Amino acid sequence: MLEYESVKLMAEDHALAIEAKNLFNNLCKYKYSYHFECLGRPIIQFPQDIVSLQEIIWQVQPDLIIETGIAHGGSLILSASMLAQLDLCDAINAGVSIDPNKSKRLVLGVDIDIRAHNRAAIEAHPMSSRIKMIQGSSIDDDIIQKVRQVASNFSRVMVILDSNHTHDHVLAELDAYASLTSIGSYCCVFDTVVEDMPAEMFPNRPWGPGDNPKTAVWKFLESNKNFEIDKDIQNKLLLTVAPDGYLRRIS
Repeated sequence: MLEYESVKLMAEDHALAIEAKNLFNNLCKYKYSYHFECLGRPIIQFPQDIVSLQEIIWQVQPDLIIETGIAHGGSLILSASMLAQLDLCDAINAGVSIDPNKSKRLVLGVDIDIRAHNRAAIEAHPMSSRIKMIQGSSIDDDIIQKVRQVASNFSRVMVILDSNHTHDHVLAELDAYASLTSIGSYCCVFDTVVEDMPAEMFPNRPWGPGDNPKTAVWKFLESNKNFEIDKDIQNKLLLTVAPDGYLRRIS
């Protein structure tokens, strides 16, 4: 059976989808996404989405990855490590030695509160030469302008949105940053799965079913036809925090 055929059949298996949803919700009771690290830094993601990100980065080969939401920095480190591998491949193909301090690729992280111990750990990491961080709200006009200024120096851009998960915040992020995504690249919106989870799983949170990243994605796509949801990714992963969140720019 060819791979795409098995993925299609899996996506059509409604009983399996129910089992996967129940498993996902039960895993979240134990803070499952907090169990994993990337090169020594907590990444707070499901392993399936970690694999998906590296697949997308390898496919797109971006020279800039914009990430909103830094936390412990694991996602920044993952992105930077993938960019390092792209640099290495470029150097091998060109027959030259690699100098990480002269990389033309960059990960730009934005967070409203970059805690001192996390910043120190990220800056001390071997991947730090490929990482730049900006502190401030990702939807603040000054921060948006700073990000856009950085992005103007790059030609192939990928975007990952994973900060405040309310509808209004994510929609504002999409309005601010999705247009920076290069054609053929991706704007990845995380924690869209909130829409599909029981409301009681989000005590003391400003987001929940009806007010979350997925509802923001749906609203954004109503008037933005340059993007489409890559359903093949979520169908393949089965367990993902980003159903309807892998947006591919098509025009």
